[in-house]
Formats: sequence, structure tokens, C-alpha cells
Amino acid sequence: MIKHNPSVASIVYAADDKFAEILGVSLVSLYESSKDMDDIIVYILDSGITDANKQKLLSVCKFYKRSDAVFIPGKNISEKLSMNVAVDRGSLSQYARLFVSSDLPQELSRVLYLDCDIVIKKSIRELWNLDLQGKIIGALMDAFSRYYRKNIDLEPNDIMFNSGVMLIDLEKWRRDDIEDKLLKFIVAKIGRIQQGDQGALNAILSHDTYCFEPRFNSVTIFYDFTYKEMLIYRKPPKFYTEEEVHEAVENPAIIHFTTSFLSKRPWMKGCKHRYADEWMKYKKMSPWKDEPLREDNRPQWKQIGVKVLIRMPRKTAVRIAALMQVYGRPIINTLKR
Repeated sequence: MIKHNPSVASIVYAADDKFAEILGVSLVSLYESSKDMDDIIVYILDSGITDANKQKLLSVCKFYKRSDAVFIPGKNISEKLSMNVAVDRGSLSQYARLFVSSDLPQELSRVLYLDCDIVIKKSIRELWNLDLQGKIIGALMDAFSRYYRKNIDLEPNDIMFNSGVMLIDLEKWRRDDIEDKLLKFIVAKIGRIQQGDQGALNAILSHDTYCFEPRFNSVTIFYDFTYKEMLIYRKPPKFYTEEEVHEAVENPAIIHFTTSFLSKRPWMKGCKHRYADEWMKYKKMSPWKDEPLREDNRPQWKQIGVKVLIRMPRKTAVRIAALMQVYGRPIINTLKR
């Protein structure tokens, strides 16, 4: 087992080829922001990245004089369990991260998992060396209503977290057989889980999560809504203070361009996120600098719905959206099971 090194970080991404460019931009931001680290070793759970894009990713590592990224074939969850596992969010490639304890080198004791849709604005040193206070992971407490918890067998006041940034104690993960527990949960739910892999992670790790400061995972909802609007829209039983969220918005260490019905993401045409230019800055420094921005690929009915909502009085729109978010989606998820 490798002893924790405060100056050498082990980072994990999971991607298919569609997100290789997004991963590449995140990688550039990681290296640019964390020049104070002696080395950053990146492991990529690969679900079909082309050789051309792999070479581009490796060229980023070489440019910053970092260790070559290690590509590890991502496990297909449906094949692994011999059953159809539904994709409730993202793509099936996201499930590959459930196998971090068996797929990553066994000598690793700690890793930092990052979603591809992330820009690292400040050095990861502070987060990498965070005291997890005996917990298995560190993550952002997420703002979901108590009705979401019921669908994944949690109690009304249990923590739910966003799994896009997870500091993982791999020793404890292995010791507690988290991988086995995750797979058994998916099988018990017949492969249909609210929020997919994130739902499974929440179900198993809710009580073993240290909630770090939100500046380490500044999600899009922080920018789309005021603090009071966010509490109405999501109705979480517990959450961070207004001051903590304000700090995450004004001084984020990590910006997470999560899906939001009010916002496009920075690789799409017409994105108005406060930090869209930050993403574009790193794109222009990447091997994908000449790739055009993408079209909004959300279903037409969603795009129309958003246009209708933004033309309403703000308070009315927030309350209508809240009805769907707090009650509607959990009910739909229940019916899907």
C-alpha cells in the first residue's frame, strides 16, 4: 500500500469517446491550476475512447511534464451483472467508477474522482489532503427533497451527495466491501435506480460521507438560483448555509457544469454560465481548440418548456419548477421501478 503523499495526487476520470474532449479540457485545467503538486497521476476508466483522442489526452500529460495517463478499460455494468441496467442520468460509462477498488492499482490508498464536466480553478492540494474524519468518501451535500431518499431506501433526513467530485479512502472502501454492496443494491433494484450510479452510491455511502465545503464542487444550481429560490426549488431537509454557498459561487476551487434546465453547458452554443469563459479558456489551450461548440441536444419538449418558464414571473416559474422537482420526479422514478 502506497503511503499518502501530500504532493502526488491520484486522479480518476470515467469517459466514453463523446466526452473525451470534455475530459481533455478538465485535464488542462487540472494541470494549470495545480502546478504546486510534484506529480498528478491520472487514471481514466475508458469506455470506448478512440486512439486519436487517447493520443490527444496523452499529449496534454506530456506538455505539462506529468506522468502519462493510465487508460483502464471501463467495465460494462449490464454485462457484469448479466442484466439490463437503466441509464437514468449521463451514460452507462459512469457506472465504471463503481469498480474503482478492483480496477485501480491495489497499492493506491486514496483517489480523487472527478467528473469530466469540471474545471479546476484552484490547486487540488487542499482537497487532496483533506481530513475525511474517518469517513469513506468526501463529497458535496446535494439539495434533494426527502422524497428522493425514499426511492433509494434512505431515511428522510439522510445525506444525499453529488458524486461528481469524490475524495475516496480506497482502504476503507475495500475493507467495507463497498463494490459488492453497490452491485447487490443494483441487482435488488432490478437495474432501475433513481439517478443511476449516483443513486446507488448514495444508497450505500450516505452514512459514510464527509460533506466538504461547497467550494470544492460548485454546481450549476448555485448560479441559476438565489439561495432562497434553491431551497424552494429543491426543498432539501438539510443543506449548507447561505454564506457557504455564496463563498462557493464567488471563490470556487472546482466548478462543476452540471445539467440544469435553466442553463446550457459551456461546450454548447449559447451557454451563459458565469464561468463559461473559464471553460473556454482551457479549451483554447487544449488539442480540441478548433472543435466547434455543440448544439443543444436536449429534447425539443424540454427546450420549449424552459422557454415558457423563463417568460413567466420569476416566483411563479420557480414554484412550478419546484412542484416537478420536489414531487413529480420522485413519483415518476417510483413508477419506473
